[in-house]
Amino acid sequence: QISQFQSQEEMPLATGGGIEIPTADGGTRFVRLVRIHMEEDAGKSIHDEEFVPPGESMVDYNRTGVPLIEIVSEPDMRAPAEAAEYVTRLREILIYTSVSHGDMEKGHVRIDANVSIRPVGSTELGTKVEVKNMNSIRNCQRALEIEVERQIETLEGGGEIRQETMLFDPAREDVRPMRGKEESDDYRYFPDPDLVPILVDQKWIDRVKQQIPELPSAKRARFATDYGFEDNLVEVLTADRDAADYFESVVIAGADARKAANWVQGDILRILNENKISIANLKVSSENLANLIGLIDDGTLSNSVGRQVFHEMADTGETPDAVVERLGLAQISDEAELESAVDQVLADHSDEVEKFKEGNKKLMGFFMGQVMKETGGKANPQLVRDLLAKRLV
Repeated sequence: QISQFQSQEEMPLATGGGIEIPTADGGTRFVRLVRIHMEEDAGKSIHDEEFVPPGESMVDYNRTGVPLIEIVSEPDMRAPAEAAEYVTRLREILIYTSVSHGDMEKGHVRIDANVSIRPVGSTELGTKVEVKNMNSIRNCQRALEIEVERQIETLEGGGEIRQETMLFDPAREDVRPMRGKEESDDYRYFPDPDLVPILVDQKWIDRVKQQIPELPSAKRARFATDYGFEDNLVEVLTADRDAADYFESVVIAGADARKAANWVQGDILRILNENKISIANLKVSSENLANLIGLIDDGTLSNSVGRQVFHEMADTGETPDAVVERLGLAQISDEAELESAVDQVLADHSDEVEKFKEGNKKLMGFFMGQVMKETGGKANPQLVRDLLAKRLV
């Protein structure tokens, strides 16, 4: 396997820096980066007994030679959940900056983790064990939880932790040895005479810096400050750069920020997930969503009809006005027309009217539903409520 030698002297692509992650106690932790260096992917050893006879191994060479970068962190994480947060934040940055699509199912990002434990109060870490074969953030956290537990049980039982490489089996939820872990000297590094050093020009670095978009942490802070959103909503809106940009485009097009956020975190993300598509393939433009929100705000559409219109827009790509006209869905706000519908409902349900007047105020919802049914769901709900209140005195 060809790799940049992992030392400062051999010029990895980058050194230093770090990522701030949230911790379980509500604080933050700064995870330092050691370096970023280049490698080529190696053949994959297969030991799974489901595919390989006991005692044998197979090698998959299909990935051999594929270029990759390895990002190495300092041992600053203190719990499996923090490791999951670190990978989540790192993956977000890679996606935001278009370094990677970040699709872990396709192997765009893979995780190897080193696990060491130490007694409470001790400053010296124990023997390091590497855990491989983690292809999702959830699997990463689960694998580390299992490995930490294994190491604790081993030491408390009088055993010894061996430096080795472990594989995580998500189906069995266990880790098992893959091989003894080599020391650095065992790798037998030597220069490849056909490879020249990579010299990155400072002007190129400066130009790339200017092209870097607003990063996730900065966007989260701005969304919280500019829009007054709570942390959970900020996390949802900024988890994907395209979704965050779409939300802000809806606001720029004239929609109320809170209402735009509710649509994006609800119906928009639901459609993307159900259809396994990206924002780029969504048929509802940000301008059309802003227009739809406006139609609901000005009383042209009720909330329920607005959602019906939205789903039509998502299927056809039409404007909200075009859908409303095609399906005749405009909200009825003509008082005379609604008076007729209310009078008809009350005449058809005289028994319920008497019960309401005797004190069963919960029947107001029943009458509202009947008027909506009478008008095909197009009645202005506030106007209907006012008319019912007048007639049921």
